[in-house]
Amino acid sequence: MKQTTKNILGVAAIVLLSSGVGGFTAYRVLQKARPAAFSELFQQNPDNMRLAAYGTPAQPVDLTQAAEASIHAVVHIKATQLSKTQTVQDMPDIFDFFFGDGRGGQQRQIQSQPRVGFGSGVIISKDGYIVTNNHVVDGADELSVKLNDGRELQARVIGTDQSTDLALIKVQGDDFPTIPVANSDDLKVGEWVLAVGNPFNLSSTVTAGIVSAKARSIGPATADGKAADIQSFIQTDAAINQGNSGGALVNARGELVGINAMLYSPTGAYSGYGFAIPSNIMTKVISDLRQYGTVQRALLGIKGGTLGTDLQLDDKVNQEMKDKIDKLGVKEGVLVAEVVENGASAGKLKVDDVIVGVNGKKVHQFSDLQEALSQYRPGDTVKVKVIRNKKEEEVSITLKNEQGNTKVVKEAGMDILGAAFRPVPEDLKKQLNLGYGLQVSGVNGGKMSEAGIRKGFIILKANNTVMNTVDDLNNVMKAAVKSPDQVLFLTGVFPSGKRANYAVDLSQE
Repeated sequence: MKQTTKNILGVAAIVLLSSGVGGFTAYRVLQKARPAAFSELFQQNPDNMRLAAYGTPAQPVDLTQAAEASIHAVVHIKATQLSKTQTVQDMPDIFDFFFGDGRGGQQRQIQSQPRVGFGSGVIISKDGYIVTNNHVVDGADELSVKLNDGRELQARVIGTDQSTDLALIKVQGDDFPTIPVANSDDLKVGEWVLAVGNPFNLSSTVTAGIVSAKARSIGPATADGKAADIQSFIQTDAAINQGNSGGALVNARGELVGINAMLYSPTGAYSGYGFAIPSNIMTKVISDLRQYGTVQRALLGIKGGTLGTDLQLDDKVNQEMKDKIDKLGVKEGVLVAEVVENGASAGKLKVDDVIVGVNGKKVHQFSDLQEALSQYRPGDTVKVKVIRNKKEEEVSITLKNEQGNTKVVKEAGMDILGAAFRPVPEDLKKQLNLGYGLQVSGVNGGKMSEAGIRKGFIILKANNTVMNTVDDLNNVMKAAVKSPDQVLFLTGVFPSGKRANYAVDLSQE
């Protein structure tokens, strides 16, 4: 009996030991199978956690006061191009090559139809100065402005700047409502903004959204195909549509932080992305247009681009950039590829320098550098922070203009030439066997008289560009005024058949 009891107790001990081992093993297995918590898998940065803890409880954003403060200072602009007589060249007929003069089809006069465009503008001065986009007023013969109170006034252009797509116009009157202008540098991604304008001719429309990005560069692929050359846009998801161009982007306090410029869309209608010109760029450009008639653009005198890889580039190019980044010891900034001879940075910056700051403002990409420089004028001195040989250095650079000096650049209209022009008459074209040209119909002082040009001279080329119309000459002259040489080289012929060349000095004291 005792032996039986011992055997039973022995078996029981073995069973208990086995179940204990099994239970412990099962516990360990279950412990390993338990999903890990997020905080166990991903370690948060304590600095960001402390920053988030400082936030106040979320409150509804009231944008009614901002809308009320801004809507009366945003106007509706109607831009009209009047009917014009234009000369067009017909397609050549095959018989022209055998029996004609061989220059192609006949020229004929046509009457173009009037064209009307619409946009928005922002009153920035109580005496009637209005800022809008250049593409809203470009080519307009008449400008009409409709205020929020229903008044309609005629406007005139004070100045335009294609590079930033900004324009300044003016209406007669006083005591107009205005919008206070804020510092766009203080704008934060995620901040609430309102887009105020007149989309689709729907006057006084307000849409709300947030700042999606800053210093955005989007290239020429815009809905209107007229992107600005200087690109450092505020990106927002507040709806911006056709007709919003030139309207106001305001913050929750009703302050102007940007001028609505364009939308990015495959269809031409709003698709979630709108872009505005920062107020800091606008204030400088518009001030220049009023004071000088043209923008005093400050140049650093370098050629370069954003340092970094791009998913849109092929692997080979990205690998080369990665190697460059490792060699330079910096991951972002503007890489100097060339220092312009006699430019502002000559003797100051070097090839493979990486610009990372201007006057205390960080430069992450090329658009940051554009935005920073657009707020200065030639003659201003800025402190440029660069990474050179993996070390940080700061260089003082005095900015220059497009002509390579620090003088004020003056707006040069066709009137400085002191001449009148007309298309070459058809009989004179046939007599001289000319296919193009612009004839000087009168000279009365001015730059052309100083160069020795007489009435009757036919301009065939100006700075190596073929001349057909007065607009052709005007465009070439504007480019020449901003060049370092400031010279207009004219090649042409007199009605007698005598060839002649002239150099017209466009410089102004």
